[in-house]
Amino acid sequence: MNKGISIALLIVGIILIIYGVSAANSIGSEVSRFFTGSPTDKAIWLLIGGVIAAVVGFFGLVRGPHRD
Repeated sequence: MNKGISIALLIVGIILIIYGVSAANSIGSEVSRFFTGSPTDKAIWLLIGGVIAAVVGFFGLVRGPHRD
């Protein structure tokens, strides 16, 4: 994987995690948590997408260039 793409995925993942945490702490999410016991779907998907993007970006950086 290209190093630039890995860095971009890592940054996007971190940003999505930040937005997901913010959405999970919002008033709408608190209301949803009160009635259903879990935050809103938007918050959950932001967190899942952020973690996946950050992990893929991190492993792309750690693994380095692949030479055959």
